[in-house]
Amino acid sequence: MADADTGRRRLLTPRTTAFAVAAALLVYLVLMGERAFTMLVSGQPVFIVLGVAVLVFPVLGALMIVDQLRFGLQTERLARRLDEEGALPDVSHLPRRPSGRVERDAADSWFDEKQAELEAAPNDWRRWFALAQAYDLAGDRNRGRKAMRRAIELQRGESG
Repeated sequence: MADADTGRRRLLTPRTTAFAVAAALLVYLVLMGERAFTMLVSGQPVFIVLGVAVLVFPVLGALMIVDQLRFGLQTERLARRLDEEGALPDVSHLPRRPSGRVERDAADSWFDEKQAELEAAPNDWRRWFALAQAYDLAGDRNRGRKAMRRAIELQRGESG
């Protein structure tokens, strides 16, 4: 029974879930695109305008999905590389709440430490990766994503 539970847990990884949601959204976007096409070929001006508007949303949605999946894959690639180097930031020592989240004071302290490390080497993508993780632990996901995008950009420049 434990093996079956472990197998189920492996199937529901964040990556698998992201691709499943993206697939469901893709189906939705295709259906919306079909509706837009039907409106466009109707020949009636009001429906043509609505068809264009309805078509814009699936296109924007598809672009956003592709961007988010690429971001996730690039982040995963950086994490794998850091793990291979033995330099993946370790937060296992930080005290946690019963919910599993890192305690706020510990997260803030760890953030200050990572920010100081970044100031010492502002062009090191590894420091930006650690700062992104620190932002996430501190609850500031937007800045965390921006920091991770900077890490990806710097790493790409390093290997390009």
